[in-house]
Amino acid sequence: MLKTFMQLLDKDVAILRRYLWLAVIYGLLCGLTITTLAPALGLLLAGDAARATPWLAALLTGTAICWAWRRQVERAGIRVGVAVLQGGRHRLGEHVARLPVGWFTAQNTARLGHIVTQGMMAVAQLPAHVFTPVICGVVTPLVIVAALFALHWPLGLIALAALPLLAGAFMLTARIARRADETYHQHFADASQRMVEFAQAQSVLRAFNGEGGGTRFLEQAVERQRQSGTRLIWQSALAAVCNVWAVQAVFAALLIAATLWMNQHLGGTLADADLIGAIVALLLVVRFIDPLLEVAGYAEVLRGARGQLEAIEEIYAGQPLPEPAAPQAPRDASVELRDVSFRYTPDAPEVLRGVSLRIAPGSMTALIGTSGSGKTTLARLIARFFDVDRGSLLVGGVDVRQISHSQLAAQLSQIFQDNYLFAGSIADNIRIGEPGASDAEIMEVARQAGVAEIIERLPQGLDTLVGEGGTRLSGGERQRIAIARALIKDAPILLVDEATAALDAENQAVIADTLARLRGQHTLIVIAHQLSTVAMADQIVVLDEGRVVEQGTPAQLRASQGLYAQFLAQRQAAKGWRIATAAATTGTTGTTATIATVVNTATNANPEAATVMDTAAATAAATSAPATAATVSAASEANS
Repeated sequence: MLKTFMQLLDKDVAILRRYLWLAVIYGLLCGLTITTLAPALGLLLAGDAARATPWLAALLTGTAICWAWRRQVERAGIRVGVAVLQGGRHRLGEHVARLPVGWFTAQNTARLGHIVTQGMMAVAQLPAHVFTPVICGVVTPLVIVAALFALHWPLGLIALAALPLLAGAFMLTARIARRADETYHQHFADASQRMVEFAQAQSVLRAFNGEGGGTRFLEQAVERQRQSGTRLIWQSALAAVCNVWAVQAVFAALLIAATLWMNQHLGGTLADADLIGAIVALLLVVRFIDPLLEVAGYAEVLRGARGQLEAIEEIYAGQPLPEPAAPQAPRDASVELRDVSFRYTPDAPEVLRGVSLRIAPGSMTALIGTSGSGKTTLARLIARFFDVDRGSLLVGGVDVRQISHSQLAAQLSQIFQDNYLFAGSIADNIRIGEPGASDAEIMEVARQAGVAEIIERLPQGLDTLVGEGGTRLSGGERQRIAIARALIKDAPILLVDEATAALDAENQAVIADTLARLRGQHTLIVIAHQLSTVAMADQIVVLDEGRVVEQGTPAQLRASQGLYAQFLAQRQAAKGWRIATAAATTGTTGTTATIATVVNTATNANPEAATVMDTAAATAAATSAPATAATVSAASEANS
């Protein structure tokens, strides 16, 4: 717990140390002040007021010192909390900024958002409001134990033995509620994420909102949070009750021990001095129990705080990718993988298995394969979202682990499927790729990426605000702006992952032409399913289950009749389907119905399919019934 505080405070850790020392001394002062009650009360009961006066003066002085010292402790605790709020978020942000991009999964992002908004405030309140009474509640009983040993060693021994037993009981009850607390915080983070998602995705939710579907995910997340919160309340209450019972059990044991002492060792009758001693001992027993009850009351607060601190510790546990001590600069724009294997977590299956590949400078390489074959993972490894588990990945002839982050970032430009636009203008978002770019340069890359026509029809042109995440633009428009942002960086290596997936045919052609112009000038690594894009690559790499199963020029792979040839045949067949229409007139009403029929023009090798389609279309025309679904089904069966 303190280790996490030190990480948050970093250079301000001296503030925490000063506070802890002040809190410990405060606990000692409280314990010593309480022990002055023993001689003062003993002398007063014995009728010796003169000898009791110095002890009473010491008691009053100690009380005043404790009051003044407590104010210093509280101020020091507040300074620690302020330092956590002022510097803790900033230091946590600096650490997160150094983490690899692959760390930012949905779960980690939700946890980070919860910590920054809720967790950090709860942690900052601990020193001023929780740590002080807890530290005092631990230190003060130790001083009273010493006084009990002086009065009657069996009572002191029982009190001393009770402390580790109570600590064990508190740890046990904390463990009971700990899992419920972790579940609650996870569901709280999930619900928060769903709320943000609900606000940002209204267009999608309303388009598909049926029977409350727009709020279903949000309601489910809130319901899970409510259930986990109820379970946490019950288990926390049970833990608190058990803590109090444990302290009361210690108190009962001390009372029984004191009673047995008086009955057995004093023979049932008490002399005045013995009676006074018994009364003083019982008073110290009560004062021994009071701070322990306070610790028991704060046990649940500490457990909850520990959960927040552990979440912060998990974020700090994320390790930045190591930076080389002596960075080496890439010699060219080549990319090479040597027996690369990779898995996302130690217990997950391998995503890439022994991949070896060389991409020459200025060439264009197309990566194809089924979903999950490892294409995107390979591209992310080149960008060093992660480090490979085995083998080596070289950029410009240098292992990426020997290239500094800034040098590698300057070498690469990326266009991925999940591009994000920042709140600001179109020009601002494009200029992220090159902060010093002029408006003319922005317009040039905008033309290349097909953004020019968007700018022309918007009243504010380049200064048009895109909204948070680009919500004011369509998906295709956001993609084109992201492409322009990558192009203006003008990096030697361009990674492209489905850049045209959200674009119409016209803009797909624009981007294809742009990629064609970049050939020879940049090293292009493209993940694509568009035949026009794949066909113009210098080499095609076919991945299957994390392995390179085919590699070569388009002509070579077509001739090999392997997976690429099958892929090519499927794409060409899919491109051959077209929609035709036929007019049919009903005999009863004289109305004309337009019948849609699907015709395969990719090949004339299967006349049976055409016959089936023509028959289905004619039948539909005669009955004036919609024929599209039936015709497609019949044609598909004939083709198969």
